[in-house]
Amino acid sequence: MKNAIKILHLEDNHTDAILVHSILESAKIQFEYFLADNEETFHSYLKNQKIDIILSDYHLPDYRGNEALIWVKNYYPRLPFIFVSGTMGEEAAIESLINGATDYVLKNNLERLGSAVNRAIREAKELQARLEAEKQVLKLSRAVEQSPNSILITDSDGNIEYANLNTLTTTGYSSNELIGNNPRIFSSGETSKEEYARLWSTIKSGYIWRGEFLNKKKNGELYWENASISPLMDSKDKIINYLAIKTDITEYKKLTSDLIASKEKAEESDRLKTSFLNNISHEIRTPMNAIVGFSEFLTEPELLPEKRKEYAEIVIQSSKQLLSIITDIIEIAEIEAGQDKVHLTVFELNETLSLMVEQFQLKAEKQNILFTLKPAVPGEAIIVNSDQTKLIQILNNLIINALKFTKHGRISFGYSIKDNNIEFFVQDTGIGIAADMHDEIFKRFRQVESSLARRFGGSGLGLSIAKAYVNLLGGTIWLESEPGKGTCFYFTIPYNKAPERSVPEINPDTSLQIETELPKTLLIAEDEDSNFMLLKAMLSAYKINILRAVNGIQAVEICRNNKIDLVLMDIKMPLMDGYEATKQIRGFLPELHVIAQTAYSTNTDKEKIFAAGCNDYIGKPLSKEILVSKIKVQLEKS
Repeated sequence: MKNAIKILHLEDNHTDAILVHSILESAKIQFEYFLADNEETFHSYLKNQKIDIILSDYHLPDYRGNEALIWVKNYYPRLPFIFVSGTMGEEAAIESLINGATDYVLKNNLERLGSAVNRAIREAKELQARLEAEKQVLKLSRAVEQSPNSILITDSDGNIEYANLNTLTTTGYSSNELIGNNPRIFSSGETSKEEYARLWSTIKSGYIWRGEFLNKKKNGELYWENASISPLMDSKDKIINYLAIKTDITEYKKLTSDLIASKEKAEESDRLKTSFLNNISHEIRTPMNAIVGFSEFLTEPELLPEKRKEYAEIVIQSSKQLLSIITDIIEIAEIEAGQDKVHLTVFELNETLSLMVEQFQLKAEKQNILFTLKPAVPGEAIIVNSDQTKLIQILNNLIINALKFTKHGRISFGYSIKDNNIEFFVQDTGIGIAADMHDEIFKRFRQVESSLARRFGGSGLGLSIAKAYVNLLGGTIWLESEPGKGTCFYFTIPYNKAPERSVPEINPDTSLQIETELPKTLLIAEDEDSNFMLLKAMLSAYKINILRAVNGIQAVEICRNNKIDLVLMDIKMPLMDGYEATKQIRGFLPELHVIAQTAYSTNTDKEKIFAAGCNDYIGKPLSKEILVSKIKVQLEKS
């Protein structure tokens, strides 16, 4: 029977059991009947069958009904239990009800048994349903309370009736501070009145509103929430509450914002690099065009001497311009690779700056610009312990920048000593720089002008290099400028004082005289014919015997078999490079002086050159004055 209830009857009198069975049938109850006449059988049925109701005699020979009741209530507390007894008095009946019996029926009134069983089953089902409902409510309550989302329930006017734990944790408010309050307590003022009006129009119409809020916590901290707000209806479809489920998306918004910023930065970087490549292509091709074009003119036999001199000057100036661009590219690559280091030297500041005046004075005069130096302490020796090369490069870049953007007027540079810093300045009366570009111009590949109609040349790396070097020296750089009125760049470096003493002269020896009693023998290790021819031409006026090696192996053998006074060693050569050749030569001629000639120019390369055993180095492209000066110094030592 599909809907039959299972009845367990504890009864030792089989006649009474048959009577009870008959009464139940007459009451039209669908049931399965199990009879137990002792404790053991009773327990066995309960353990092995899903019993719906128990009928029990009160007095049994070996097992009291009240004992059975207590045992059942301990193990099956919601199982209906009805006493069916002929000897049960009123006092015993009351006691049984107190102990948990559902009902009792006297055997002389068994016609009431059917209704008692039906009522007990109905109440048991109702109890079970209520308990299940309470269980579901508890489960739902715990789910809401422990939800990782913020959950609010308001009344129909929007006043808060409930806020879960996550809401309290997220906002910093207590439950007492929120109950009865309006959710506008979270408002940051960033959501418009129009948006709130659309929200209320949506939920009052019975629909769900979804959107985002920038809300404010109790401590004033702002946070983003993704919210879903829906109306709750009663049985008549009347709105009685509103439910808001909100998720904190602050980290997501930050991540999204960071990703967008990174994307925009990458796109800007790509755009700047593209612009840089276009500009650098133009900047390289322009001097190369002059070098190639005018070099061809120089080969014409009928070219007038004055024209030949003019064209040669153009070739020389274009070569220097090209070298400057290449140097900028190498320096920025070295900075980006993190290979640039500070090399401290002791030098006299005023003398260093005075030499820079001589360097730029002629160019400034050609542009009709008054170029002046304003030292803080004129005529006094300011001995500084810093990286002289980098300081000169910073000032070079700033002065070149000033000359480029100043058509007329004046340029001045100098310094002042402030506490433990030296503050330098380079001031011009040029075109000036707009305020929104003050930070941008220090970025790599960034120029004030980036269109094809650029009026001013350059790689766009000079200021970036200057800033990187200032940072390396432990200082800061900034500017003040007004479009049309000029610009003043400032930067600081720490004033590391050094004791006053003689410092190395900056000027190379330009006498170009090599005084020796007997001709000296110079070995030039150079694999490129054109470079060897250039070196030979530069030294043709001096009393020097020149030998040549085209690779490192040959250089070692020549030094082993000949008396050599000095080696001019190329670093990059076939079969054996200059590093290895120098090391091997040092093995059998430790006193022989070696000057490295190299196109490599990073500090790492220079350190490697000295580590190999070279006494000095000269960078390519070669300067005749510097070459002769360095050769003279090394020959005088040998």
